[in-house]
Amino acid sequence: MSRARKKPKERAKNKRKPQHRAIDREELEQIVERAKSSLSAEDHYKLKASMETLSFLTLELQAKGTSIRRLRNLLFGSGTEKTSAVVGPGLGEDAGEAEKETSDKPKKPAKGHGRNAASAYTGAEKVKISHSSLRGGDACPKCEDGKVYETPEPKMLVRITGMTPLHAVVYETERFRCNLCGTVFTAAIPPEVGEQKYDETAASMIALLKYGCGVPFYRLERLQKGLGIPMPSSTQ
Repeated sequence: MSRARKKPKERAKNKRKPQHRAIDREELEQIVERAKSSLSAEDHYKLKASMETLSFLTLELQAKGTSIRRLRNLLFGSGTEKTSAVVGPGLGEDAGEAEKETSDKPKKPAKGHGRNAASAYTGAEKVKISHSSLRGGDACPKCEDGKVYETPEPKMLVRITGMTPLHAVVYETERFRCNLCGTVFTAAIPPEVGEQKYDETAASMIALLKYGCGVPFYRLERLQKGLGIPMPSSTQ
């Protein structure tokens, strides 16, 4: 005896809606770590990557202004595979194309011939250089009659140097061993060194390069390896 087929409305009623359950990210990470012993290294990496992707998508959906198109580009990449789709026009490998499209338009000359003032370097390290021989109120070395005073605006010099996106410091702590009892005495570690190998700023830089500038994990891994500070993509 054949079974009677259910109508579409009946099938829709029998469908259960997924139950919403709030799970903390730390709880998910603990579950993934507990499953590490029963999984291969590759399967554990895939599971951890899936969990991190789910957490990132959840944060993106909670943020204002997130569109389906942006989420699709983050997950599957742009259909044109152009860097401008990720980091914006005028950046990356297709900068020449964007420049070619706007070459016919009249350009206004930039003020200051493209040079940035010292005040524009808000993230730069500030180093104050004191005069070697003069202080405020000293006699003028030239006329010997007047007195010198410090000007409100110092002379500004900008020096730009290259550095790795992720910087590393290796601390070598001295150790002494007793030749009689064999006890080892290790130098005390300064409190500012911390206990974690990876600082919060390192995680922030990786997230900025990945989701803000469109730099893939493997490309950052290759860059850091070439600069002598390895950072595997799996660790990222």
